[in-house]
Amino acid sequence: MAKRVLPGFLSALLIIVILVTGIFGFAVLTDFMHLGRLLKVVSYIETQSINPVSIAELVDGAMKGMVESLDDPYSAYMKPKAYEELTAHIKGTYGGVGLLITIKEEQLMVLSPFKGTPAHKAGIAAGDIITKIDGKNTKRMDLDEAATLMKGEPGTEVVLTVSREDVPDKDYSIVREDVNIPTVTGEMLELEGNKDIGYINITMFSDTTGHDLEKVIADLKDEGVKSIVLDLRNNPGGALTAAVHVSDLLIPEGPIVHIKGREGSETYTADNEYLGLPMVVLVNKGSASASEIVAGAIKDTESGTILGETTFGKGLVQTVFSLGRGAAVKLTTAKYLTPDENDINEKGIVPDVVVEMDPEIEQKAVLTAPNMEIDKQLQKAVEIIEKEIK
Repeated sequence: MAKRVLPGFLSALLIIVILVTGIFGFAVLTDFMHLGRLLKVVSYIETQSINPVSIAELVDGAMKGMVESLDDPYSAYMKPKAYEELTAHIKGTYGGVGLLITIKEEQLMVLSPFKGTPAHKAGIAAGDIITKIDGKNTKRMDLDEAATLMKGEPGTEVVLTVSREDVPDKDYSIVREDVNIPTVTGEMLELEGNKDIGYINITMFSDTTGHDLEKVIADLKDEGVKSIVLDLRNNPGGALTAAVHVSDLLIPEGPIVHIKGREGSETYTADNEYLGLPMVVLVNKGSASASEIVAGAIKDTESGTILGETTFGKGLVQTVFSLGRGAAVKLTTAKYLTPDENDINEKGIVPDVVVEMDPEIEQKAVLTAPNMEIDKQLQKAVEIIEKEIK
């Protein structure tokens, strides 16, 4: 049987080779759709360039260039590492130690350990300076490199050398775990007269954000909450489905967002089960994408007061397409409109109440929120709510 199949297989293979060779030859001779030039460039790089490069690297470069030709800052060809990091953020989990970090005076400083994570259980605290990661000096190290070094497969170990005021440097051997990124936090504001105002902060929109918000709202209701300050400042966005879920919890029945793509349009709608409490939403120029979907839905339905500064203005939707072998391409596939069909792309959402802050004070206020002492936007939000619930 094999002897009869093999000649046919070889004949088919020969035909394919002839066809491909013919097509390439035709492309080179005619420069059909610039393919001739493309093949010549590949040939010259292979035979003349002093810098050797593999065919795989050339193909990666070509794909990256094709996406860049769209002149769209939100579309990108993603190599496996970038795709893996994006997937982790959208899922809301990653393998690591559970630290929120920043740069202070060229040093790596811990803003906060996420509760219950390996770093938290090891005793690393806010304000600690990480001087080394696995023996590598972190002086002038950027955040991306530091985060990459601390991430890894659950069960593997990383050694953090930590400096604390008036305490000698100490090595912490920490075993990485699957870390759930907390995207929603909530608490009752400590105010004179106990106004029963709850504060909710959403830092980004992952697959778990909607369910996390449900739990936070339930906990605040148990504490007797009567009104809400929702903080979306410096929230860069995330998953569209999470923004829809969050909006559904905060606005009455009706449209949440209209998505308009090449193949038509789609409208996401809310049901009639929602929070229904007086609400002020804090936004700034760092509020983008999915956070603007939520802010736009609340503004158009008059479910709350938008306060702060005009938002970033990203009214576009990206879709990620897997290419296999860990790579992917992210393309802008649609634009979104608010419930009243306002296009906010490159315009942003203008607050109902404009309260601007000095950038340095604003950064500190957002990082330490809720901070009634220095946060003018939060102060104004409380003032508005107090008038509303009298």
